[in-house]
Amino acid sequence: MPGIDSTLPFHPLRIAVLTVSDTRTEATDTSGGLLIERLQAVGHALADRALLRDDVGAIRTTVQRWVSDESIDVIITTGGTGFAPRDVTPEAIRPLFRREMEGFSVVFHSVSMDSVGVSTLQSRAFAGQADDTFIFCLPGSTGACRDGWDKVLAFELDSRYRPCSLAGQIPRLRDVCA
Repeated sequence: MPGIDSTLPFHPLRIAVLTVSDTRTEATDTSGGLLIERLQAVGHALADRALLRDDVGAIRTTVQRWVSDESIDVIITTGGTGFAPRDVTPEAIRPLFRREMEGFSVVFHSVSMDSVGVSTLQSRAFAGQADDTFIFCLPGSTGACRDGWDKVLAFELDSRYRPCSLAGQIPRLRDVCA
């Protein structure tokens, strides 16, 4: 049965959070704030945080910098994944991928159906791997980030999750997370 094996050690990940929005400030960034709160509450470390406008160049530059930073294991973005004219997160980040994680979108939309029904179709949530860094791109709503973290990422980023978790694919943890 899949789940957390509490007999195993927890290996914290170093996670960077990027909020993409033309309207939010750090004070009003509830989706990024929720992700940071959740990841720290379970024992992961906030490696960096940024809030950027919907601009392909700025998004790509920040994500590329984080991908090349060995102190960052995972990147989670929130915002810019819809169909509004300024939503450009997929266009900014997908070209950086060496591998796309098609299953993330499928699982995210499945859990999102319970919250927003077929409105989940308005999200272009996606994930992949740039070099050895996993990147998860969530919608900008706090509810979508709650679903994404609580129902997907909290498990997949926990080294104790069985039968396996992505933590074991992080280079520094490959020998300790089977």
